[in-house]
Amino acid sequence: MSRVVVAFHSGYGHTRSVAQAVKEGAASVPGVIAELLDVTQASEASWAALAAADAIVFGSPTYMGGASADFKKFADESAKVWFTQGWKNKVAGGFTCSLNMSGDKYSTLMYFVTLAMQHGMIWVGTGMMPPRQPGHPDEINRLGSSIGVMAQADNVPPDQSPPAGDIETARLYGKRIGEMSVKTGAA
Repeated sequence: MSRVVVAFHSGYGHTRSVAQAVKEGAASVPGVIAELLDVTQASEASWAALAAADAIVFGSPTYMGGASADFKKFADESAKVWFTQGWKNKVAGGFTCSLNMSGDKYSTLMYFVTLAMQHGMIWVGTGMMPPRQPGHPDEINRLGSSIGVMAQADNVPPDQSPPAGDIETARLYGKRIGEMSVKTGAA
């Protein structure tokens, strides 16, 4: 079995919705077990789960043009893993969510790419074409990202936003991560 851990922080619940969709997509792949890890609750058992994972997907809201402070704290704590190259050759991916259509989400995704490269991980992009109707809430990859999932959430409860297209984009991305974790023989 291949293991996928979705390591994320969510400030208001919107990013958690995206994380859940990534997890569901990964778990839909035969031979893959997927789990969520809220990085604000990371414990020794959580670090052990990350060590045992074949793929780690990073997720955070984009605040002030970058990943949240809670996610950065987790990333800084991963330096202990970096020192032993404990995540080397694991599959990696990332997603982010913010209020605005752009919201500088690209910066957050590039932060995740850099984190993964520091750890010697193998980054997986979305593999998705741009949408037919950019910005339409039901479109897959409506914000046109190739690096990782970009979701946009209105200032409403997380059961109302992000829209269906963003959630489906996250689910499909999770499926791709799961497939790559199996394909690379990480299991």
